[in-house]
Amino acid sequence: MNWIEIGDISDIPPRGARCVKTPQGKIAVFRTAENEVFAIEDHCPHKGGPLSQGIVHGKAVTCPLHNWVISLETGKALGADEGEVRTIPVRNENGVLSIALESMMMAAE
Repeated sequence: MNWIEIGDISDIPPRGARCVKTPQGKIAVFRTAENEVFAIEDHCPHKGGPLSQGIVHGKAVTCPLHNWVISLETGKALGADEGEVRTIPVRNENGVLSIALESMMMAAE
């Protein structure tokens, strides 16, 4: 995998997110209260809301527009809602975060 460095874990507050712009679209990178890091597409499968502006709880994020809950691990809507976003591999090496963009390109083809 070709890893692209995107910053440091300290750039993201606990239970927060930051966006990374890529040629394939915006990616939201989340940090949980337990310092786990996840990356998913930054649009809700419901109406395209910015997931990076949602509330992080456990390993999920609630969309700020219509309260859909999206799993950060799988990208799937939880509860009665249906839909999903792509997840992007993210790696944390001593606080330095990287994502694997080719996984997005392969999924888009």
